[in-house]
Amino acid sequence: MKAKEMKIDNWHILMRMKTPKDGSCDPIAPLELPHSLHAVHRVSSSDEFNMEGYTTFRGGFWNYFSLGMDAQVSYAFHSERKLHPEKFKNQLSNQSTYAKLGCTQGWFCASVFQSDSSRIASLAKVKVMKRLGHWEDLTISNGIRSIVCLNLPSFSGGLNPWGTPSTWKRRDRDLTAPFVDDGRIEVVGFRDAWHGLVLLAPKGHGTRLAQAHRIRFEFHKGAADHTFMRIDGEPWKQPLPVDDDTVVVEISHLGQVNILATNDCRSRSMSDPSTPSHHAHDEEDRDSDEEDSVQGEEFRKFGAADTFKMPDEFDISHLS
Repeated sequence: MKAKEMKIDNWHILMRMKTPKDGSCDPIAPLELPHSLHAVHRVSSSDEFNMEGYTTFRGGFWNYFSLGMDAQVSYAFHSERKLHPEKFKNQLSNQSTYAKLGCTQGWFCASVFQSDSSRIASLAKVKVMKRLGHWEDLTISNGIRSIVCLNLPSFSGGLNPWGTPSTWKRRDRDLTAPFVDDGRIEVVGFRDAWHGLVLLAPKGHGTRLAQAHRIRFEFHKGAADHTFMRIDGEPWKQPLPVDDDTVVVEISHLGQVNILATNDCRSRSMSDPSTPSHHAHDEEDRDSDEEDSVQGEEFRKFGAADTFKMPDEFDISHLS
């Protein structure tokens, strides 16, 4: 009864590639979900986005789309939970299993155990549309192995990868706070799981890459035979035709809907006068650098929301 109405953006994802001569390029889901609940689905022959000779998939999301190592670990977690549901009895066992899978998948030591094809820059060319009608190349450093496209300031159990840029970053890099109704999506990169732990610091954030109205991933021919993607917590393994240089994933703004937001909602609206201004705020000026370390009590939190902390009696050595 006390909630206020707020508009939020929703986003459309389009994936298109030449129909392979052999094999299938359908997304491989880790869960036996009804077709209507899959993150993406193949378009019908009558769909306006269908193209002869190409296989096209469509989907949508409210929260985030991610590509790379984080989606790979999530895929492994969901697959393991499907095979051994008895191992997933509570939040602590879920977190420890997720951490172990992160280690076995090489997410904690990505630079040592992962091939060059796990680097986003080696896998795909990324373009963004910051101004309507104008595409530009987005430079991705070689160390980035995961990209998250955020609509809401909440990821991986309540963490905020974008944070709030300081005054000089807003001025010099044309960045803003993450409003949920501005028609722009925040693009954040991560090198590995250790980089992700920076989010546990009060002002921690990932590598801010861009804010854009649209983003396009153009996969390099033969770079890999598959990759991993995730939409709003639902991961899948995406086969990539190795002889095809036309594989494209494009995310675009679809529209807005009205939702009810509680008074303690962390999402910000551009049209809400009670939303803190993104032009001047003393607390925002203490924005951390991307390489900030995580210290003290914050280290005891483990990849989840503010409400979850490791209990004092928990031995982290049991994760190995």
